[in-house]
Amino acid sequence: MSAPSESRASLDWLISPVSKDVFFSEYWERQPLVVTRQRPGYFGGLLSLDEVDRVLTTLDLRYPNVVLKNAAYNVRAADYTVRGDALDVARVYQLFQEGSTITLAFLDTVVPALAAFCRNLENEFSFPLQTNVYLTPAKAQGACYHYDTHDVFVLQVVNSKKWTIYGTPVESPLASQEFDAGRHDRGEPTLQFELEPGDVAYIPRGIVHDAHATEDLSLHITAGILARTWTDLLLEFVAEACLNDPAFRKSLPHGFARQQFDRGQAENTFRYLLSRLSQKSNFESILDRFVDGFVSGCAPLLRGQMAQVAALDHLSTDSVVGARPGLIFYLRAVDDSIHLEYYGRTIKLPAGIGEALGFALNHSEFVVRDLPGLDDAGKLTLVRRLIREGLLSSVSHRP
Repeated sequence: MSAPSESRASLDWLISPVSKDVFFSEYWERQPLVVTRQRPGYFGGLLSLDEVDRVLTTLDLRYPNVVLKNAAYNVRAADYTVRGDALDVARVYQLFQEGSTITLAFLDTVVPALAAFCRNLENEFSFPLQTNVYLTPAKAQGACYHYDTHDVFVLQVVNSKKWTIYGTPVESPLASQEFDAGRHDRGEPTLQFELEPGDVAYIPRGIVHDAHATEDLSLHITAGILARTWTDLLLEFVAEACLNDPAFRKSLPHGFARQQFDRGQAENTFRYLLSRLSQKSNFESILDRFVDGFVSGCAPLLRGQMAQVAALDHLSTDSVVGARPGLIFYLRAVDDSIHLEYYGRTIKLPAGIGEALGFALNHSEFVVRDLPGLDDAGKLTLVRRLIREGLLSSVSHRP
């Protein structure tokens, strides 16, 4: 599979030649996956050493979005910051030269290629993604062994890094169940591998790992999947039941802390409440909240929108347009209208354009005249509206 532009990067592309079906059935939340491909330029469209240098030296990033780490000793923020959280960039590079790893968090918020990459994977997972970038000196190790509380993809960009996988002291930990070397046994090594440029690894949350650079400096991207869990949904479910049913809001029995308290009756009440909870039927509304929260949190990627709007008068039925890369939306049929939801907004449109709307939003490239179910005037009206809203773009005016 050839490397697409970063705006079209997908899970298929990321883990090729492994298929998505195999990934979700055999690896997702189960075990690590390592893909080697001997294609050093595979991730070249996402990041480079020069881009990292540009970000560090020109964008005024601050601590803690930039952190230095060294597995051999503790690097204090005061060693490379001034005026509280401002970076002393020269000092950052000095410490890097002395063996400390430069960690840049949330780089998808400042590097367009990473933003587009995350958005495409977010569309497939229905979870937010975050990219951190690690620049490690030759033969150095930034972080000590640990596990993450979110699943990660590790994309090796420059040179190589050796990884060791250990045990799983906490299976599928929640965000609050962070790794603690004092309490969690890392276990024995179960897997060792070296990532070369263009290779990728997937490491489920809860699996202990560490890594160190080889003979040259290493640059890799970690894409973290910030998944919502059944725990999140169950907590919402219980909270809503408690708000709407006074039976759950009654006090615990008086005297429950006394030695002679009869716990049997209290347990019967507890089991009754569990039974009552199981009869609640608000699953759809709770899941809709999670849908709304995800869709409304995905900001549209609108680079080039000025040119798109300026060219609207030149649009014709022969124009080639398409859904914007990384577009995330949700359609709901409500009475005699369609609600198009995206990034916290809702656009109400007539139900009669549903077929054309679905076609437009699900095709990356099409000719306006090919929109189904509308006359030529209706096609142009719909396409112009969707371009103004940032949902479609003219292919000839994409940046």
